[in-house]
Parts: sequence; C-alpha cells; structure tokens
Amino acid sequence: MLSFIYHQAMAFEGEHGFRPNLLCLNPEHYAQLRRELAGVPQLDSLVRLLGMDVVVDDDVTHPRLTWSAVDWLSAVAV
Repeated sequence: MLSFIYHQAMAFEGEHGFRPNLLCLNPEHYAQLRRELAGVPQLDSLVRLLGMDVVVDDDVTHPRLTWSAVDWLSAVAV
C-alpha cells in the first residue's frame, strides 16, 4: 500500500506540478496501511509521515490522492 501511495503521489506531482495533500481510502485500505506502518502509533503521526491528511470513506473504491484547500485536521463534522 505504501509503495502504491508513493507512486501515485509522484504521478500526481508530475501531472499537476505540486504535491497532493489528501489521501482518500476506504476502511480496508486504511487497515492495510496501518498494518504496513505498525510502528506509527497514531493517526496524527501517520499524517505527518505521509505529508498529507487521511480521509477514510466507505465509498472510496481505490486509494485516491488529491489536493484540497480544506484543513481536514481542523474541520469539524456536523
């Protein structure tokens, strides 16, 4: 999973000229990423390691990298 994310990030940056700041995953992909990065104890540590926010959504079929102006760490669900 980590290798896939890295390659997707490089492709995104090559296409757009800037790095993605948002990783969208479904719960299954997120669990796989957590297994691969078991040494990273908390989500905020994972966010810092990846350099992007992580959104977990049941509707995401494939991991997707994008850019968002929203600061997801400060966003509040209503």
